[in-house]
Amino acid sequence: MGHTGTAGAGTGREALAAWLVFRTEYAEILYPMERKREPELMVEDAQARAYAEADFNDPHGGYVTLFKEAFGDRGISGYVLDLGCGPGDITFRFARAFPGCTVHGVDGSEAMLGFGWRQLTASPELQGNVELFTGMVPGAELPRERYDAIISNSLLHHLPRPAVLWDEVKLRGKPGAPVFIMDLRRPGSREYARLLVDRHAGSEPEILHRDFYNSLLAAFRVEEVHKQLEKAGLDAFTVKETGDRHLIISGLLP
Repeated sequence: MGHTGTAGAGTGREALAAWLVFRTEYAEILYPMERKREPELMVEDAQARAYAEADFNDPHGGYVTLFKEAFGDRGISGYVLDLGCGPGDITFRFARAFPGCTVHGVDGSEAMLGFGWRQLTASPELQGNVELFTGMVPGAELPRERYDAIISNSLLHHLPRPAVLWDEVKLRGKPGAPVFIMDLRRPGSREYARLLVDRHAGSEPEILHRDFYNSLLAAFRVEEVHKQLEKAGLDAFTVKETGDRHLIISGLLP
C-alpha cells in the first residue's frame, strides 16, 4: 500500500506540473486576461516627453506601408483626419507620403501637442499640409465637418467606451472614405505584457515602461474589436493582427 501511494503521489505531481506548463503556454487561448482601463489622456509633461522622444520608427515607419497595402492603388487626396494624433509623428509621416492631402490632427493633450507644434514649426515644408488641433473625442471643434479619409494610432485603447471612436469615425468621415486604425492588442497574460515591454522598450525611460505596460493591459483583442464593429454597423471592416503587439482595423465607410 505504501509503495502504491508513493507512485500515485508522484504521478499526481507530474500531472500537475504538466498542467501548469500547458496553462502557461496556452494562457492567451485558455485564460485571456481581462482588460484593465488606463487614463484617457497622457497629460503629464514627463509622459508626453517620453512618448515624443521614444523610438517608434518600427511601428510608425510601417504605418503608411500598411495603409497602402490595405487600400492598394486607391488615390488618397483631400482632407484626412488623424484622431488622437499625440505629438504628430504619424500625422507628419502621412502628409509626406501623400502630398496631395491636408492632414488635420486632433488630440486632447496639450502636453503632447506641444511637441507636435514645435516639430511643425521646424518643418516648413509641411505647414501647408498639416494642422494640429486641441480637442476631445467626441466633441472636438474642427474646421471641417466631414473628411475624405480617417486615420488613427493608439487611441482606441485609451477610450473608456470604444463605441466613441466608431461613432466619431461615422460622424466625421464621408461615405466611401478609407478608415485605417492601428492600435495595441492585449496579450494573454501580464507576464507576456512585461516581456513585450522589455523587448520593445528596454532602453526607454521607466515612465515609458509603465505607460506601455498599462496600455497593453488596456488594449482590446481582435474578437472584441469585431464585436465593437458589429454593434457600430461597421462589420464590413477587416481586423487583423500585425507583429507581436498590434492590430489593424481598415475599411471603407458605407
